[in-house]
Amino acid sequence: MSPRNERSRRPKKENYFDYSLLFIIIFLICFGLVMLYSTSSYNGQIKANGDSAFYLKKQLTATILGLIAMMIIARIDYHFWERFTLLAFLLSHVLSAAVLFVGSDFNGSKRWLKIGPLSFQPSEFAKLAVILFLALVISKVSKKIKQFRTMLLVITLCGPIVALVGVNNLSTAIIILGIAVILIFVASPKYLQFILIGVGGIAFMGIFIYLEQYRAERLKIWLNPEDFDKGYQTLQGLYAIGSGGILGKGLGQSMQKLGFVPEAQNDMIFSIICEELGLFGAVCLILLFMLMIWRFMIIANNAPDLYGALIVVGIMGHIALQVILNIAVVTNSIPNTGITLPFISYGGTSALFLLSEMGLALSVSRQVKLEK
Repeated sequence: MSPRNERSRRPKKENYFDYSLLFIIIFLICFGLVMLYSTSSYNGQIKANGDSAFYLKKQLTATILGLIAMMIIARIDYHFWERFTLLAFLLSHVLSAAVLFVGSDFNGSKRWLKIGPLSFQPSEFAKLAVILFLALVISKVSKKIKQFRTMLLVITLCGPIVALVGVNNLSTAIIILGIAVILIFVASPKYLQFILIGVGGIAFMGIFIYLEQYRAERLKIWLNPEDFDKGYQTLQGLYAIGSGGILGKGLGQSMQKLGFVPEAQNDMIFSIICEELGLFGAVCLILLFMLMIWRFMIIANNAPDLYGALIVVGIMGHIALQVILNIAVVTNSIPNTGITLPFISYGGTSALFLLSEMGLALSVSRQVKLEK
């Protein structure tokens, strides 16, 4: 057989693009905007001179910018970002440190930086920077990652950003640390060492919590929310969940969003979803997130190299951690941490960087080769 005929018999390969993931993203965005308007319309009327769509407009602007960023990033080879990874990682440290000195305070938390009329949360940028940085580092030392000292070194590299973010935003610091552990866990063939890392992480978090009185107070509120004034939000969120029943009261019919659940459009929005759409709507949303996680797993398993696989695993870990922790907080399964629900809760910075992460995942999917 001639070489030409042999080549013609070989299966041809074509680039793959995960339209299923894109559909899930679009659906989550649309669902989030609908629920955001339903949840925030009352607060908008009270706090924004009667503009019930105030929060929706701001979120829609950030979402449009995020979608543009997502489509641009999706068309760029993800290896392009390797040359900017270290710079982005260092910049995340600088911005997180700047928050401590010149950050803006909102509801008792100093998490925002203002540049003219714009404000954003550097901690959201830090998540993306950490994913890219760790994916690059671990892919470079993949043959040594099974060694305990290498694993410890990679964790240590995240120590400064975790500490800087954790001063004012413990929940995001936990997510960043969780992303690091997930990436190392996936890359390492040895699992026993993670017991030591887990014990060390729990000890670190315990010390970190008790260094500040307000963090320790959250544990007491979690155990007995009815005994504390600050347990009011948790109790009202649980009332909302309980009153929704199986099918809910109907879209827009929530009573708890009328000032009973403070800032319901933020981290407590899942309780309003349960009230208006019931257990059925809540389960459907959780299943949609699970479907998204599954698509990430498919892309990571078929990624052309370890670097691309780790980027997608980092994004998957970020989404999974944030969804699990948010729902756990709303249901009072863990202490209140102020973690938002991805794509659903109000937050322009979060929407922008989440969609940028989706662009990276789609970029990796474009490099997957499928046989015809």
